[in-house]
Amino acid sequence: MASKPDETRDGVPLTNLDQPLFDGAGATKRDLVDYLDAVHERILRELRERPLSVIRVRPGQQPFMQKNVPKYTPEWVRTVPMWAEASKREVSYAVCDDRKTLLWFANQRAVEYHPTLVRASRWDRVTQLVLDLDPPEGETFQLAVQAAHLVRQALADIGLSGAVKTSGAKGVHVYVPIDDQASIEDAAAATRAIAARAERIDPALATTAYVKEERHGKVFVDSTRSGGATVVAAYSPRIRPGATVSFPVGWDDIDQVTPKDFTLHTAPALLGDGDPWAEQLPTPQTLPAELIEEGHTIPIARVVAMHEGKRRKAAARRAAESEGEAASQGEEKG
Repeated sequence: MASKPDETRDGVPLTNLDQPLFDGAGATKRDLVDYLDAVHERILRELRERPLSVIRVRPGQQPFMQKNVPKYTPEWVRTVPMWAEASKREVSYAVCDDRKTLLWFANQRAVEYHPTLVRASRWDRVTQLVLDLDPPEGETFQLAVQAAHLVRQALADIGLSGAVKTSGAKGVHVYVPIDDQASIEDAAAATRAIAARAERIDPALATTAYVKEERHGKVFVDSTRSGGATVVAAYSPRIRPGATVSFPVGWDDIDQVTPKDFTLHTAPALLGDGDPWAEQLPTPQTLPAELIEEGHTIPIARVVAMHEGKRRKAAARRAAESEGEAASQGEEKG
């Protein structure tokens, strides 16, 4: 028998609202629902028309990413089929187009919202390039900010502009809205070229090395968010201590903030009636041909890392086999 809802909003029954959200959140499920409801118009601008993955956290369990909608999903939640290359199967993704769907997700304890870079109506085009600035371990957010400025300079050098937001974790995201002229492959190539140009401006600070051991304390300029990839939406909460939020920050202000400034509790008052992300995002831009051409000469980081991993495994296997043979010969001589 279903438990009686604590309350109902927009026809969505909301339950167990006073339960803690997750360990270290300093927030309840009610805080999550209230926050998402308060910012629903703004976050829905980022979610509409986009296949959505969410990260949920149930009481006493580890957080998990949900791509395929569960069988009990209400029929009024819009879904779209999409081929998932990682799992080699068709996945039924939710599309969060309205407040009712967002509230349903909140009641499912969906804390994080990760939309695709493509719209459901146009699978063959991404709507923005994303550079994810991932700093090394420790209190290194300011290094990510410095790397974001490198990306901004690299964009300006080629006549492009972007908007910046905290990831809500430890890094920074730079978004570059683009028009629909570039294919997914060309957009991915342009993203690689921008990352490489940012690295060249200050190679002591930034790196495009995909393998962590090769970064040597530098900020990783991640250019792999392309195609069907997802990125946490502006205004999305994160499953991080204090229940931080991915928050838009102007270029003039990014040096003065920390991720902890923006939480479920503080973000609504900071926003007021505004939508800084919508205000800061440039209009869609055409990617310069020279940027795309440069990017196609740069290997895809994931593929390079995969081949390097295979090479290292093969080398380790050969070394082990050689040691085994040497030991065997030694035994025979004995």
